[in-house]
Amino acid sequence: MKPLKKIAFTTPEISSCEPEMIAAVLDAGWDMVHIRHPEASLTEIRSIIEALPQKYHSRLRLHGHFILAAEFNLGGLHLNSRCPQPPAFYNGPLSRSCHTVAEVLDSKGFDYVTLSPVFPSVSKPGYGSSPVFTPQDFSQIDKLAPTVVIALGGVTPATLPLLQEMPFGGFAVLGSLMGCGDVALLKERLCQFNLTLNS
Repeated sequence: MKPLKKIAFTTPEISSCEPEMIAAVLDAGWDMVHIRHPEASLTEIRSIIEALPQKYHSRLRLHGHFILAAEFNLGGLHLNSRCPQPPAFYNGPLSRSCHTVAEVLDSKGFDYVTLSPVFPSVSKPGYGSSPVFTPQDFSQIDKLAPTVVIALGGVTPATLPLLQEMPFGGFAVLGSLMGCGDVALLKERLCQFNLTLNS
């Protein structure tokens, strides 16, 4: 398979074993973990980061509570509809969520963007159940996207091979990985992903 950037998103709810799960993902060679907890407090997000050894901090990306970027050497901020702008003090790596081809094409200045839903969602039943993007959309992205585009939504070991034919520089996983809620099961799923990637 072509080399793809590998990103995991946390589930919206904080897991009791979240720091261990994040460490397991990064230890398995994944590039980045996005900390995405829309309802969490600043204190809760800070606690997750503090529970992780500093060597992992540069591979964490925040979806909110951006002020924490001033406290920790993090791997970047991810802009979305809830937090559409970085803080004025911030000049580090940025990514953002996209749901249309037009948003992807208007993404100059980001080190990558996510595009969703590429496949039917694992964590949101019914979301992306009918194809959202056409071959023409993918052709336009391939020719005109100003940055790396990351596939999000329904990415599993079974759908990974399909990404080979699409203009993505990587993939992001939420439900089929961090949604398992158990470190042992997470490690099994990481093995399944890595086996598919190495085949």
